[in-house]
Amino acid sequence: MAKLKTIIVDDEPLALDLLRSILSALEDVEIVAECSNGRDAIAAASSLHPDLVFLDIQMPGINGFEVVKAMQSDTMPMVIFATAYNQFAIDAFDLHAVDYVLKPLDSERIERAVQRAVERYSTQDDEAGHKMPLIGAIEEITKRFDKESGVPSPAAEALPEGIKRKLLIRDSGVVKVVPFGDIDWVDAAGDYMCVHALGETHIVRSTLRELLEKLDEQMFIRIHRSTVVNIERVVSVTRLQKGGSLLHLADGNSLRVSRNYREAIRSLFQ
Repeated sequence: MAKLKTIIVDDEPLALDLLRSILSALEDVEIVAECSNGRDAIAAASSLHPDLVFLDIQMPGINGFEVVKAMQSDTMPMVIFATAYNQFAIDAFDLHAVDYVLKPLDSERIERAVQRAVERYSTQDDEAGHKMPLIGAIEEITKRFDKESGVPSPAAEALPEGIKRKLLIRDSGVVKVVPFGDIDWVDAAGDYMCVHALGETHIVRSTLRELLEKLDEQMFIRIHRSTVVNIERVVSVTRLQKGGSLLHLADGNSLRVSRNYREAIRSLFQ
């Protein structure tokens, strides 16, 4: 089997050095990039299409959870979190079968995590499936944080009636009202949706079909079984040699259109 193309991400230079040293000794891993922040990690994952990412959670700016939410489900690598998080986060990772290594890093634990990744890589060919447990764990941690901190969950009934062309999203104990025009794209991870709007990513517990019923069908179109795009945010289209195409959005992201959905895109941009 070919080596797993791996990106390592940590804002602490010493932790990055240690992780590089441990992984470089493993024959199943090829390190293709090292990143010290979340923004670089998102860019590297988008351009290099890694098989595996070792991802620190607690980083300034864009944290590890936000990196996961920003990645497309259809090109999602396997992720192993490196964390010093407290117990309720660890319980959530265990509940959703999300792999993690605790800090301070231990070479034996990292090697076991890599071995599990190798086994998953050989048995799972649906990349979109990698995102489902990650989003489930993040949602579980968010719920537990709300409960621990005593943040109330506002009822939808408390919001003004007659809100049109806007999506209501509960995020960390607050109901946010997101105008349709602010939404760039949406991708699915099982029963969770990642709504990308104005540089933020919101997790919504919903199926793709349920969310599509709430959105304006004149603005949003499905371009992949797990991805929906706001066509008003598309600035250019690039055809791919093997069929399908790339949509380039105003926010700088590029989304892949699968061959099964290329006819819908073609009719839009004639």
